[in-house]
Amino acid sequence: MATPAIAANAYARLARLVDPSAGLAKTGGDATGQGPSFGSLLKDVLGAASAAGAKSDAQTQALVTTPNKANIVDVVTAVAETETTIATLVSVRDKMIAAYEEIMRMPI
Repeated sequence: MATPAIAANAYARLARLVDPSAGLAKTGGDATGQGPSFGSLLKDVLGAASAAGAKSDAQTQALVTTPNKANIVDVVTAVAETETTIATLVSVRDKMIAAYEEIMRMPI
């Protein structure tokens, strides 16, 4: 189950990805240099979600293969963070689709 601290962490990571001063503007920007392009922003967010999933998978495998080496609290925390990240990603996707549909309903 996601706790408020895990949700706050996921939103903070998303805010750091969106913040141009966080270094994202230097790596991927549009032709005018005014900030990150939408494609690079999505690529970074999906990469972060994938990394969170890989981290929770690795910790789960470590718990199963070497129970004395892995901590159950770390595994549960990593899985909950991944769950929250994916829920946030799905929520943003739904908002983007709703915005696109609203634009398509506008009269020309």
